[in-house]
Amino acid sequence: MPNVGPMELIVVLAIALIVLGPKKLPEVGRSVGKGMREFKDAISGDHDRDDRDEDDERPALRSE
Repeated sequence: MPNVGPMELIVVLAIALIVLGPKKLPEVGRSVGKGMREFKDAISGDHDRDDRDEDDERPALRSE
């Protein structure tokens, strides 16, 4: 497989900027990053991140 150098990355980013536009590009980047993170967690079997997210949604219990 050929190496991807800096010039190829610049060309890909320029094409993405032209196709998606400057307003949509950050949103797409976040979506891709989130998808890659979820995929990595699913492959490695790391479900701690999901457990912490669920804990944050529940209200805290007070012990009085």
